[in-house]
Formats: sequence, C-alpha cells, structure tokens
Amino acid sequence: MQELDQLEQEWLAAIAGAADLDSLDKVRVAVLGKKGAITERLKSLGQLPAEQRRSAGAALNVLKDTLTAAIADRQNALHVRALDARLAEERVDVTLPVRPMTGGRLHPVSQVTDELVAIFADMGFTVADGPDIESDWNNFTALNIPPDHPARQMHDTFYLPPDANGERKVLRTHTSPVQIRTMMAGPPPYRVIIPGRTYRSDSDMTHTPMFHQVEGLVIDRDIHMGHLKGCLLEFARAFFEVDTLKLRFRPSHFPFTEPSAEVDVGCSRRGGELKIGEGDDWLEILGCGMVHPKVLENCGVDPTQYQGFAFGMGIDRIAMLKYGIPDLRSFFDGDLRWIRHYGFVPLDLPTLSGGLAR
Repeated sequence: MQELDQLEQEWLAAIAGAADLDSLDKVRVAVLGKKGAITERLKSLGQLPAEQRRSAGAALNVLKDTLTAAIADRQNALHVRALDARLAEERVDVTLPVRPMTGGRLHPVSQVTDELVAIFADMGFTVADGPDIESDWNNFTALNIPPDHPARQMHDTFYLPPDANGERKVLRTHTSPVQIRTMMAGPPPYRVIIPGRTYRSDSDMTHTPMFHQVEGLVIDRDIHMGHLKGCLLEFARAFFEVDTLKLRFRPSHFPFTEPSAEVDVGCSRRGGELKIGEGDDWLEILGCGMVHPKVLENCGVDPTQYQGFAFGMGIDRIAMLKYGIPDLRSFFDGDLRWIRHYGFVPLDLPTLSGGLAR
C-alpha cells in the first residue's frame, strides 16, 4: 500500500506537470495504457494469495479512478489554455473597415428595396408583408374594383384553378391586398410600406410577368392631401439624392383612391440621356391618392372618423431610372456579367446618413 501511495503521488505530479496535450497523453499511456503500470499490476493480481488479491485489486481500482479523473481535469485545463492562446493569437480588430467583397453582388432590386425601407423607416413607416396567392376579394373587390374592370380579365391576371368551394384565387396583381390585410388586422392608425413580388400577364422591355412593387398606406385622423405630397416629396428627393428635385401631381383615376394622382419628377432628356432633377421635362414614377371611403368601409374602418393616403410604384422601374438599366427583362436573366456590372456590395447597407447608393 505504501508503494501505491508513493506511485500515486508521482503520477499525479506527472499529470499536473504535463505542459501540453501530447505530454499528458504520454503520461496516460504510461499509466493506464494496455501496457501501462496500472494495467500490468492488475494483470499480476492472479499471482497473489486470495486474501491479498481482493484488497490489492480494490486499491488498484481506486488508484485507477483517481488517476483517470486527474487526467480528465488536466485535459480540460489544457484545452481551455490552448483555446485562450489561439483566441489571443487570432484576435480580430472589429473596428477595421469592412474589406471589399470581390465575389457576389446584391441584385439592384434588393438594393433598391433596402433603400426604400431606409427612407420610409426614417419617416416612421413599418414594413408589412402578405402572401403572393390572394383571394379575389382581397385583390379586387375590397379595393373597390368593379366586376367588369379590365384588370380582372384573364389576359391581364393569372388565375389559379378553382378550389373545393369553387373560388379561383389569383397571383396578386399588386401589393394592395396587404393594405386590406393590414386594415382588417386591427384598428387605425396605420403607417406601413409593402414591398413584394406581383404578377401580371405582360412581357416586353418595360414589363415582365413577375415584377416588384412597393406601396405605402397611411390612415389616421385629419390626414389630407398635403401630407401625401410632403411624404412623396421627401421620398423622391432622398431616393434620387437631388435636394432640389421637382414633383408634379397630375389628376388621374384609380378605383381605390379618390382623389387620385400620378406623380412626375423633373428630368432632362438632352442628347438622348435621361437625368433626374435637371431640365424642364417630366417623367412619371408612381401613382397615389386619398384612400377611397368604400375601401375603408370594406375593411371595417369608419370613413367619417379616419382617412388617409396610399401610393404605389414599381421597384424595378425606379431601379432602372436611378441606375440607368435599359431593359427590365435583364433583371431576371441570371447573367453574372450583368450582376457584376449593376450589382452592389452586400455588406455596404444603404443609410440616409451614410448614403443610399455607395
């Protein structure tokens, strides 16, 4: 027993003195390995008398457990020390500027969507979302679009097969159904913007069957046309980054707003080059108006107490105007050369303070 006590102290000292995991493993093999000191002593127990064999075996097993626990503790300590050393050696200075990415690029639609969110979030808007597949009621009826309106025809709208109840759902033709869902989800006030995919049966240089749209909705007490004009003026000047940009509101007609208007921005087309904010020409960018009282009634909002405005524009279209992209169809071609040319660095997020397009 005295011999085992002495060996225990020596082996514990060797374990504690192991400077790294390799040294510790050598101690483990020498003590507990197949040919280690403890293993050899356990094998020799059969040569002892029966009365000594039991006590010697018990003592060796206790010593084995003690040494195993000591090795595990030292192993954990060495792991922690190695990790601390690695973290100190591989320290990253998070205050350094982001390194430019030379690989992937952010699509212009994603970039412009982020720009829109940054601008309208600064005005107090929140982002709302809804499904791409909508009911006829949300997409048309609730928005005061009559049954015989051309937008309901199959040549303009993608209809899905009838469901078990005979209802034919549609791929939403605008993001306006999310306005309906927002108003029906709870009482006013509302101040939301709604970016998303929309679908119409059309395809040419400026139209695709699937495109992106953003709409805004503000409903509260005492909202008037002046608020709409101020909101869109601030948006247009921030988006096109022209502080003196001129806006023109022209009377128009939409079933879901009354009065309605289309909005033009000042531009120049001299020499065949379009420049936003210069010259005496005009370019239409969006539609807007005061929300029709029937739309409010359809959503359970009292039009005698609340009123507001809505606006909508094509994200793809304003991306083309701002960044000089000539053909809408190229947005969806998946051409890597195109995305390298028109794309944006993913981590360089647009902000009003730092600049939208950086």
